[in-house]
Amino acid sequence: MPTTTLWRPTGPAELDLVRALDWRAWPPRLPEQPIFYPVLNEDYAIRIARDWNVKHDGAGFVTRFEVDSAFLARYPVQQAGGETILELWVPAEELDEFNRHIVGRIEVVREFHPESHPESHPESHPESRPDGP
Repeated sequence: MPTTTLWRPTGPAELDLVRALDWRAWPPRLPEQPIFYPVLNEDYAIRIARDWNVKHDGAGFVTRFEVDSAFLARYPVQQAGGETILELWVPAEELDEFNRHIVGRIEVVREFHPESHPESHPESHPESRPDGP
């Protein structure tokens, strides 16, 4: 089955919830979060994790995951800014179904902290390695 790679910038609280779901699903949205926004390129995810999540959440993480491409066709690509600012807008009430179409595990591919180097690599996260827990 063909898949599409998506990225999601996230903070530590959401990442803890993904970990609790065995790296296979995104947690339900909060009432003030009616839309789940995965993004279509890593650079955009890096900018959000580094520039927004670190400031607001104390750390930022970039995750990568695969989703069944045929399923994703129902969500038009949204251009939320410049040419590379591309997202999918998944209504919160459809997130359970979206999660059922994730293929494999959600991986942490980058992380950002204010007090350390601007970027560390996934080798520092056993859960992001193929042989991780």
